[in-house]
Order: sequence, then C-alpha cells, then structure tokens
Amino acid sequence: MKLSQFKFKLPEELIATEPCAVRDESRLMVVNRKTGEIGHHTFKEIINYFGDGDVFILNDTMVFPARLYGNKEKTGAKIEVFLLRELNEENKLWDVLVEPARKIRIGNKLYFGDDESMVAEVIDNTTSRGRTLRFLYDGSHEEFKDALYKLGQTPLPPYIKREPVPADAERYQCIFAAKEGAVVAPAAGLHFSRELMKRMEIKGIETGFLTVHSGLGNYREIDVEDLTKHRMDSEEMEVTPELVDMVNKAKDDNKQVCAVGTSVLRGIETAVSMGGHMKTFTGWTNKFIFPPYDFTVATSLVSNFHMPYSTMLMMVTAFGGYDLVMHAYEVAVKEKYRFGAYGDAMLII
Repeated sequence: MKLSQFKFKLPEELIATEPCAVRDESRLMVVNRKTGEIGHHTFKEIINYFGDGDVFILNDTMVFPARLYGNKEKTGAKIEVFLLRELNEENKLWDVLVEPARKIRIGNKLYFGDDESMVAEVIDNTTSRGRTLRFLYDGSHEEFKDALYKLGQTPLPPYIKREPVPADAERYQCIFAAKEGAVVAPAAGLHFSRELMKRMEIKGIETGFLTVHSGLGNYREIDVEDLTKHRMDSEEMEVTPELVDMVNKAKDDNKQVCAVGTSVLRGIETAVSMGGHMKTFTGWTNKFIFPPYDFTVATSLVSNFHMPYSTMLMMVTAFGGYDLVMHAYEVAVKEKYRFGAYGDAMLII
C-alpha cells in the first residue's frame, strides 16, 4: 500500500473541537464486513451487537497534563515544553519536546508558573527537537508530580485548534483510565459511560483491559510513499494474565472479541500467539499495521473517524478492508459525522 491511497477530502468543519454533551450519545456507524452494509446508530446502541460471554478489550492508560509553558532564563523567551515520559524518578529527569527548539541549549534553565517556582535545566539533546530536562525540586516525588501537573495543560491533538479548558481534563480521559503514561487519549474509549458499562455487565458482556501508553508518534506525519519503509515510534504496553485468560476463554467458546481502538488492536497483535490466542506481554511495541493484514484475535473493532494519511486510518482499513472502509469514510463525510478524538465512532463487525 502507498501513502497516497489514504487521502480523502475532509472538510475542516467536520473535525470535532468539542466532545459530545453525553459520552455514549455520539453517533455510531456500523459497518458489516460480510455484507458491506452500513448502518447509522447512537453509540449506546453498540450493546445490541454483543451478548453473553463476548469480550470488549479497552485501553486503561491515563493521559497526563503534558503541555507546559515556561520562560527561558535571561531572555524571558516563551518556551513550550511537551512532557513525553519520566526517565528517572529520583533525579526528576524527563524526556520532552521543546518549541522553538533552536532557542534551547544544554545548560539553559527554564522557569514555569506565574511565580516561576518550578525550574528545569536542559541536560541533554536527544533528537533534533527532543531534550532531557532535570527538574530542580526539593520536595517528595509525589509533591513534585502534583506541582508539575498543576502547571500542565491537557494535551489536545494538534488538529483541535483551541486552547484546553478545565473540562478537557475530564473529557479527554476514559472513565476507566487507571495507569498514567499517555499523551494521546485512546479516543474510541471516550464514548463509554458508566451507564453503558453497567448495561454491558448486566447483559453478560465482559470487559478486559490492556495498557498501551499512546505517544505523539500517532500524529507524526509519514514522509515515505512506500509504507513498508515507515517506522512507528515505540510505545510502552502491558498485557496481563487476567486479560489473556479472559480473551483465550472467549476464543475457545467461539465468542466475539471486540478491540476498542487502534491502540488496543496494536497491543493485541503485539501479544498474539498461536491459534488466535493471546499471551502476556510487558515491554514496548512499534508494530505498524496496514493492509493487507490477517487478524486472528479481534472479531470486531470500535474506532473513531481518523485524519487522512494517519496510521490509525491505515489500521482501520487493514481490519475492515481497504475498499469498504474508504467507502464508509466517504459516507461519513456526506452524512456529516464528526472526525477526530472528540468525534463519532465506527463499529466494524
């Protein structure tokens, strides 16, 4: 497959900049791979397609407030710092991106907060834009993280062209988020409300969790036409024995296994074993999935509507079939579905 095959015309006004008022009342397009039929529903109606013993796999990663604004020492120049991950708890070392990168050198100090009480020193240049910062803070690690996160903003995707507001801290987060580490929300999971999950439980639908700490690589532009030459950024992930037992039992009982989101699909395929089963996994994945690809674990997929040329769109077409999914996207544009993390959802069965 070529990069140019994932182009489609997306009107700017269809990119959702605000979440749906109620999580489970966004729209849901249902795409049937066998018949090619496309149906239009409300997200909470997803429950009608599953029954007792079926399994939903969700990503329980938690997004942290990763975007900070500070000032450079002496010049006072405004610097944007994007926290990627903590490298060393004891020394308060963080892997970060900085903008504008050209203004920052090793040894520079950056000041954050109205009172400039949070100070960081640049100690390493890891990539063209990346840096390692050491935060200078005397309190405990818990106090430091608390202070750091109070300064941070919700890392909304770059296509949402507005400043974050306090409500984003809750809405750009799944209700089941539990393990901190992501800077990109697993958007398909944002549609699940407590009421919907309770109704699923009553119907006998099981929910299991894996963890994939989604990173900024999800938004990085692909700069090669030949997709086999693209390399995904690595993301930390974990598949527990509890999830493996749940999924493997469902597979043995011939039940449905629904992957909620492309991050979950990547995680499953990283931990796949023989005969459509899963195995435990703790580590990193840089798996890049695009058509054609043979999936053996997941029988259905929930995903939001993604941007042109994105790796997430490529994964969805690999699962649903390139022609059918690209046709469904044409229908979505015509029917004015909302695109992006705060947008509507698609269920492929």
